[in-house]
Amino acid sequence: MYVYYFVAAVAVWIGIKSLRGGLRFSAYVEQETSRAVPEFYPFVSVIAPTRGLESGFVENVGPLLTQNYPEYEVLFVFDNRQDPSLALVQQLNARTVISGPATGTGQKVHNLIVAVGQVDPRCEVIVFVDTDARPQTDWLRKLVAPLADEKLGASTGYRWFVPERGGVASRLRGVWNASIASALGAEATKNFCWGGSTAIRRSTFEELKVADHWRGTVSDDFTITRVLKEAKLPIHFTPHCLVPSVGDCGWDELVEFTTRQIKITRVYASHLWLPLLLGSALFAIAFFGGIVLLLVRLWRGQSFAVLLSVLVLIFALGAAKSFIRWRAVNLPLANYRAALRRDLAAHIFLWPFASLLFLYNAIVAAFSRRITWRGITYNLLSPNEAVIISRDS
Repeated sequence: MYVYYFVAAVAVWIGIKSLRGGLRFSAYVEQETSRAVPEFYPFVSVIAPTRGLESGFVENVGPLLTQNYPEYEVLFVFDNRQDPSLALVQQLNARTVISGPATGTGQKVHNLIVAVGQVDPRCEVIVFVDTDARPQTDWLRKLVAPLADEKLGASTGYRWFVPERGGVASRLRGVWNASIASALGAEATKNFCWGGSTAIRRSTFEELKVADHWRGTVSDDFTITRVLKEAKLPIHFTPHCLVPSVGDCGWDELVEFTTRQIKITRVYASHLWLPLLLGSALFAIAFFGGIVLLLVRLWRGQSFAVLLSVLVLIFALGAAKSFIRWRAVNLPLANYRAALRRDLAAHIFLWPFASLLFLYNAIVAAFSRRITWRGITYNLLSPNEAVIISRDS
């Protein structure tokens, strides 16, 4: 039991640090969302790499074309003309680019490389967005505004999953993803770009030769983050641009999505993968192992008050952080408060299972670098080399 209590003490210490991080995240979101948005309106080229037809596609991409912003363009980039969503984009009278199939580079990255070469000559800021995000009409203005500070490298938002019908798998995906969202905050040198909502000055993009660094990679956001950090250019997290990703998933999709994310992290940011593996393993031992010990002591008729108190403390620390984080995102996602209220119980009670899922993801990522993304299967040989194994029709 002494060994267990030592592990549990470490888990409590980590839980306290994590709770403090949640408080900092909440304070930052409140501060940023109450601050006036700078009046900065350069011409913007929004690039949306597109492949396949997902649920809610029209509802997601429609707002891109009706942004409350003076002058901008949107480029939807497809790898082939038979894509099922191409006709829907054309019905919206949007500009389309056909990039062709990628070879030796992720299809999304290939699409981005082609598209940046075809932006309007007036373009001063390039914005990248994913088609599974559903931005509000002031998203572009608020994402671009921080770049009024020429010392910034990029401005970024992040996703927040909003289930429609609900279900345990959909809600667990949201809880799993939320822990990554709250890693962003005031420390611009520690922030990272999210490819689904990132703005960068065109001059910065070209001076740092981001397109060249993208070649051979699958992860657009990890790569651009690395390039900006090497150039010592800070990344501003814009809570206004926490973008809802509306929809549901099954268990297979949940496991595939989360494991793919951690496999990509393992390859492109290995310094993050090992702490994730060790931290989630320690939590699993302290919390779920503690539950097993509690059941054994109950069965044997032994005292369990101290053990139960430790388990309650570990759970309470995580639940408190989840609640603080959930309450914070109600500010930028005010239009989705009804849906967020339905998710509150999941964020409070499912977070231990999200940690267990992280452990599974990290273990799988230690032994496999193969991922399937938008119907294409890759083998991630290194941060600069990816092999396309197969693609759907």
